[in-house]
Amino acid sequence: MWRTVVLVRRKLEVALVVSFVLGAVAVAAPPQTLHLVVCSPGSPGSTQEAQPRMDAFAKAVSAKIGTPISAVYEPTDEGGAKQIASAGLAIVSLPFFLAHEQDLGLHARLVAVQEGRPALESWTLVTQKGRVGKAEQLAGFTIASSAGFAPAFVRGAVKSFGTLPQGVKIEQTTAVLSALRRAANGEPVAVLLDGPQAAKLASLPFAAKLGVVAKSPAWPAGLVATVDAKVPEKTWMAIQKVLIGLAADKASAPALAAIQMSKFTPLDEKSLESARHAQGRQP
Repeated sequence: MWRTVVLVRRKLEVALVVSFVLGAVAVAAPPQTLHLVVCSPGSPGSTQEAQPRMDAFAKAVSAKIGTPISAVYEPTDEGGAKQIASAGLAIVSLPFFLAHEQDLGLHARLVAVQEGRPALESWTLVTQKGRVGKAEQLAGFTIASSAGFAPAFVRGAVKSFGTLPQGVKIEQTTAVLSALRRAANGEPVAVLLDGPQAAKLASLPFAAKLGVVAKSPAWPAGLVATVDAKVPEKTWMAIQKVLIGLAADKASAPALAAIQMSKFTPLDEKSLESARHAQGRQP
């Protein structure tokens, strides 16, 4: 019997040692790297050109939250969607967010404010001056826009002007200036402009030939989103605190400048809901 007691005791000791070792390994295991994808289709630059800037931003944020972050820039809708599907975090334009909110499981968390842009801005539809006075007169037109990859967004952005007639072609373009010139010259072209593009209209040599026919409500220009349930809430809260605090930290200025952001601000739920509603859906 004494021998049995000794054997039982030894088994318990071994079990405790194994449990302790496994626990120590779990505690000592390095935190999992979070992958961040920045995507704004229609914006200039390539993945390779932007990588040093992405690395600088990721390094700065990683140091503040104590969790390693890798970051990449994807300039196309298709490439961004593919990358984000396996990522945890994303900084995206509003058209991209609305186009992929449901299929990628995106959860809007913060407004991403780009340098020189307000947190909320309108989209502006421009045609040849005096040519279009109501939506049905756009029949046979092409609407060119950097947001053309997301037709539902384009239609929603001009919803206040009326329902677009069937046959209107929506085209993505990065050559906005060329599209505006075509419109000014009388071609059946309308151009949907974001905030900075609209702000430059008056400076164009052919500005007098163009007219604004519709404007959207003010919506977030960009958003920070988590993907599905890949980022634990506790981890996100730490990231959120760091991102919001970057603008007030002078040492973090280079990190924000690296991705051409001025700050991150709390989400404006009403403006985002307005953008969703314009597309005729809920989150």
